Amino acid sequence: MNRKPNIILFLLDDLGYGDISCLNKNSKVDTKNIDALAGDGITFTDSHSCSAVCTPSRYGILTGRYAWRSELKAGVLPGPAPALIEEGRATIGTMLRSAGYNTAAVGKWHLGMDWATKGGWKAPKTYAELDPEDPMEGIDYDKPIMNGPNTRGFDYFFGMPGSLDQPPLVYIENDRVLTKPDHVAGIKGWQPHKPGEYTADYICYGPVAADYDVQRAVPDMHNKVLDLVDKYADDDKPFFIYSPTPAVHGPLVPTDEFAGKSKIGPYGDMILMVDDFIGKLETKLKNLGIADNTIIIFTSDNGCAPIVDIPMLVREYGHNSSHIFRGCKFDIWEGGHRVPLIVKWPEMIKPGASSDKCVCLTDLFSTIAEVVGYDYGDAAGEDSVSMLPLWKGGGIETREATVHHSGKGMYSIRKGSWKLELCAGSGGVSYPAEGKDDLSKLAPVQLYDLSNDIGEQENLYGKRPDIVKELKDLLASYVIAGRSTPGSQQRNFSKPGVWPGLHWMNL
Repeated sequence: MNRKPNIILFLLDDLGYGDISCLNKNSKVDTKNIDALAGDGITFTDSHSCSAVCTPSRYGILTGRYAWRSELKAGVLPGPAPALIEEGRATIGTMLRSAGYNTAAVGKWHLGMDWATKGGWKAPKTYAELDPEDPMEGIDYDKPIMNGPNTRGFDYFFGMPGSLDQPPLVYIENDRVLTKPDHVAGIKGWQPHKPGEYTADYICYGPVAADYDVQRAVPDMHNKVLDLVDKYADDDKPFFIYSPTPAVHGPLVPTDEFAGKSKIGPYGDMILMVDDFIGKLETKLKNLGIADNTIIIFTSDNGCAPIVDIPMLVREYGHNSSHIFRGCKFDIWEGGHRVPLIVKWPEMIKPGASSDKCVCLTDLFSTIAEVVGYDYGDAAGEDSVSMLPLWKGGGIETREATVHHSGKGMYSIRKGSWKLELCAGSGGVSYPAEGKDDLSKLAPVQLYDLSNDIGEQENLYGKRPDIVKELKDLLASYVIAGRSTPGSQQRNFSKPGVWPGLHWMNL
């Protein structure tokens, strides 16, 4: 190996485990290029995002730290929210920049940034603080944005502040808005994730730039990634491209080239757009002669979103985005946070490899550090465990346990095959079938043995108090220590007593 490997981290938005044909033989979407990527690398069948929703998953990936240790205890950030990643906190970007990499982020940031404001306007930190009547006229688009990706480890940024349905709908390059909004669109009192609402105007109320076209947003981001690969290929420095694509988050508006191509509706069409990009990326790396020394990491930030109308896809097409798992995005159940994870690195990983060991996307931080030989010290990557032994073909569990977090801030801990969920119901949107559950009549705690009950149907809470106590105590120790890995105690953002979801702790 002549130099450190290039790294491309491609993060899908709301892609379900069951949407990939190499992971789900019953998938009605033929993801041939993603399948080929898996055939050339390693596939993880028990991989998890640290949260069942977007913002905290991204925080966890970039910092190697569970996002509930930050200011964000539940939910996601609205589009104009201030920066979430704390100033001075190590990220994969800062790590690789220090290790001599060109670093770039392209796509959906959704981790907040500090907008210049006027007239005393204050950016909302949560959706609860977002006034549904507010057109965000207090944002000053003529001034640079502070504490965005450029200050969190990325030399270059091109993308959007949030999701495809989160104004302000503008393109940002580095710390500047490229074209200012010239009109306001969207729905006042908008309710996100309403099943079947695919249309381009199904967005939160707010400002939109004159040149913004929701149908072009995904290909624009993908094309920028390909351009950067061309730019960096001949550089003496290796490159890291973090590519959090806006696909396949709603509104589901595929380009004309892909509309109708999947035969299961706009959701499947957008998955095919992503699959096509993966094929183009692979081809470019090969043509540039850098494929062997480039790591491609393909994953998703959480499970499939309810906007795609999962019951309809199952009923009409026989396609289940959550595969055999219960729940979907937002939920504490497996469908909320079990995600595809495929890694290709020809110089290290054997083709066609597979691992059934439980891993978390927070582990990418420590793994990449080990790949490049970077020592990040004690006060970083507090919930990250290197997967590199598994990449190399090892078969030993790398994690002691994994903490899951739902959209409403509920907690779960998984150790071995045992999974303890410290809430009644889904801890999220309770969709689809669970919407009719009366939470007051459900057990306040759920315990499942995934080795016998992967669908999480038989609650063993009352039968194994020993396991409940063991896992509760372990999770409590992770909360109090500020970390789940060995090392000195670290500070969480606030005292556990004010957190939602920690009602089970004896504080």
